[in-house]
Amino acid sequence: MLRCLVALFLLLASAGAIDLPKDGQPILFLGDSITHSGHYVDDFELFLAVKYPDQKFTVIDCGLPSETVSGLSEAGHAGGKFPRPDLHERLDRVLATVKPKLVFACYGMNCGIYLPFDEARFAKYREGIERLRAKVKAAGAEIVHLTPPIFDPLPLKGRVVPPNLAKDGQQSENYDEVLTRYSAWLVEQGKTQGWTVIDVHSAMAKVLQEARRSDPTFTFAKDGVHANEAGHHVIASAIVAAFDVPFDFDSTGYTPMRAAIRQRGRILTDAYLSAAGHQRPGMSKGLPLPEAQAKAAAIVIPSAPK
Repeated sequence: MLRCLVALFLLLASAGAIDLPKDGQPILFLGDSITHSGHYVDDFELFLAVKYPDQKFTVIDCGLPSETVSGLSEAGHAGGKFPRPDLHERLDRVLATVKPKLVFACYGMNCGIYLPFDEARFAKYREGIERLRAKVKAAGAEIVHLTPPIFDPLPLKGRVVPPNLAKDGQQSENYDEVLTRYSAWLVEQGKTQGWTVIDVHSAMAKVLQEARRSDPTFTFAKDGVHANEAGHHVIASAIVAAFDVPFDFDSTGYTPMRAAIRQRGRILTDAYLSAAGHQRPGMSKGLPLPEAQAKAAAIVIPSAPK
């Protein structure tokens, strides 16, 4: 049933054509912990491997947990251990290290700091997105903006706070309204400014709403934030819809391909994050870049089943 719901709402998810790089020029994914977890990135790379078997693609996931594009951080983040990383602290180095031709960027979940809507925080988000876009374009790459995934307060019952009582460091029960407004702004830039925007938020929200008609407890994220693999399939399906090429991520015939893509992707993620540098403690240290690239290249991706 979930597969049917995803297909039903993908028309809401995409806007604008996307040109894939040729000859293995890198495709870079930027974002927070949802992107770093990599499942929707793996799904996208699986799509490329199945649908374009004669082309070479290099997909690099440089998502960083806790990161914002707004530069904001709540007081006492991570128990006071460190403030949220700011993408702009590392962006120039990431672009110089990866040298992408195409960038997918998914920010917003952390940028409103889980509090009710605030114009000043919204302005910081818009400014951060515009700075990101300008830097990517100046580096000679195209950028695709993904609206933020949904925040789901249902599994957090008793832990989220009414918006009129929410304080710094807490999670407001209406936080998804903030993400909805951030998403609407991005979509508007697609309509009025010609940006390429994929509306992940609307796709997830619609599928969630319909799924709850038969299962009121259905959720993509037990912690309200970090989507499970089903949620990542919705994100990836929204991206793939922009290419107007039908694809079924749930086929069990892709299991060996998915496993190899996952193994290769994790090696490259750790290596590129370490090579570019960042200010987020607790991250795995990657192999030196040439060693990681050689190790990743040695992993053979099985062919798609006929």
